[in-house]
Amino acid sequence: MKQSIGAKTLLYPHPVLIVCTYDAAGTPDAMTAAWGGICSSDPPSVAVSVQKVRKTYENLMARSAFTVCIPPARYVAEADYFGIESGRNADKIRAAGLTAVQSDVVDAPYIAEFPVVLECRVSQTVEIGIHTQFIGEIVDVKVDGSVLGSDGKPNVEKIAPFIYDSAARTYRAVGSEIARAFSAGLALKR
Repeated sequence: MKQSIGAKTLLYPHPVLIVCTYDAAGTPDAMTAAWGGICSSDPPSVAVSVQKVRKTYENLMARSAFTVCIPPARYVAEADYFGIESGRNADKIRAAGLTAVQSDVVDAPYIAEFPVVLECRVSQTVEIGIHTQFIGEIVDVKVDGSVLGSDGKPNVEKIAPFIYDSAARTYRAVGSEIARAFSAGLALKR
C-alpha cells in the first residue's frame, strides 16, 4: 500500500542542466537547474524554471537567450558549485576553472568542457509560483566528437551525464541500457 508523503518536487530522474547566460555587462554566468527538460519536438524546445531572485533570471530577461550544457559526471563538483554560488558574488565559470565560449548562434555562452550544448532563444515565459519557466527554442545543438558513437549520434555512456535525486539531495550516475525504446512494449500491443 502506498503511503502519502505530501506534495513534493519529486520526479525521477531530475536532469542536471547547466544554464549559461550573459549579464548586462557581458560577463558569462552559469546556473545549475534540475527543473527542466524537453517540452516540444516541433519546434525543438527546452524549458528551464528559474526563481526570480536569481541572477540568471535577470540575465534571461535582459538577453532572451541561453545555452543548456550537459556536464559529465567528472564535473559534479563544478556543477554543484554553479547551484550553490551566486553570479552576483563570483565569476563562477572562472572560479570553477572552466572555459566560457561565445555561442555563434545565440547571445549566450557555453562551457567548452561540457560535451553537449543546446543553444536557445527564449520563445515564451510562464509564471509558476516562485519560478518563471523559460521556454527556449533550440536553434542548434553542439556535441564534442569524442562523445559520438560509431553511428554519428551522441553516446550517453561517453557523455556520462548524471542526475539529481531531490528526495535524498544526491547526484547519481546514469545506468546501463535496459531495453530499446519504441520496441520493448511491442509484445503487449494488440
